[in-house]
Amino acid sequence: DTHVIILAATNRPDILDPALMRPGRFDRRVVLDRPDVRGREEIFKVHIRGKPIAADVDITALAKSTPGFVGADIENTVNEAALLAARRNKKNISMTELQEAIERVQLGPERRSRVISTAEREITAYHEAGHALVSHLLPHAQTVRKITIIPRGMAGGLTWYMEDDQYFYSRSKFKALIASALGGRIAEEIIFGEITTGASNDLQQVTKLARAMVTQYGMSEELGPRVYGEKQELVFLGREISEQRDYSDAIAQKIDEEVRSIIDEAYEQAKTLLTENQDKLELIAKTLLDVETLEAAEFVALMEGKDLPPSSPPSGHKPPETAQPESGNRAADWKPPSLELPPAPSPA
Repeated sequence: DTHVIILAATNRPDILDPALMRPGRFDRRVVLDRPDVRGREEIFKVHIRGKPIAADVDITALAKSTPGFVGADIENTVNEAALLAARRNKKNISMTELQEAIERVQLGPERRSRVISTAEREITAYHEAGHALVSHLLPHAQTVRKITIIPRGMAGGLTWYMEDDQYFYSRSKFKALIASALGGRIAEEIIFGEITTGASNDLQQVTKLARAMVTQYGMSEELGPRVYGEKQELVFLGREISEQRDYSDAIAQKIDEEVRSIIDEAYEQAKTLLTENQDKLELIAKTLLDVETLEAAEFVALMEGKDLPPSSPPSGHKPPETAQPESGNRAADWKPPSLELPPAPSPA
């Protein structure tokens, strides 16, 4: 008459012995996925409980601005906001600290002490302006949330986008992401007549997306709706370590040609947009050189030909130091979370 319920958890159900999953054993599965916006809102409520929260804190807005966050990320965000408020001798945690904490968790802390040359700073400004302008001009691209030339983590600057809990990506969406990612490199080419190593991460992401379109999502008109290359997951080495090639050399060549075609088409599209709107490109870059950071509303105001509202620098602000360029990749690095390949779920 003793009722015993046995629970187990794993993040690798694909490698479990099928015998464990037979009826009468672990026959009921409960999937704990990343929380959606409602889940994140409830998690925020849990972690701010008992903390001095200012009246201006909008938990719904915080939940909407943190797609992809899990419980640990939200806990880190609230704790980081509490530390920021304490350092500023505030009695309450305000929306300002929470928004800054989100940026720190997602993007890393600002590195204002990093020594950069005047030339690198200018390259970074045009690089990020290129990303932002292409995204603004393409209908299927992401909406710009923030642009900055203040170093964060290993990046010399970044363009941050407004994201949502999106599970399905269209071909047009992928192409817009690729064009936006190429915008920084193209801006360097247009303005300076040459390119830098700052676009290395962009090219990795672009190639990854274009290849996924062809081999994983069947978005190639030439090769059609088929998956090429079966992923082999090695139990002790992590996921997607190797790929089993299940196609011929001729197909491999066609895959490479399709990937090149997708990237070349996006490159020409982005280059045309930036060339035709070079005045806006220069306006964004020069404004970044002046103010260092543009929020979404300020960026939109620039695009609409309006003046930026006056603002004072944040407390503790120090202008970036300048020095002669050093070796290594010191240019801008574009790392929006959204360029991670989306899952390919099947409709329920």
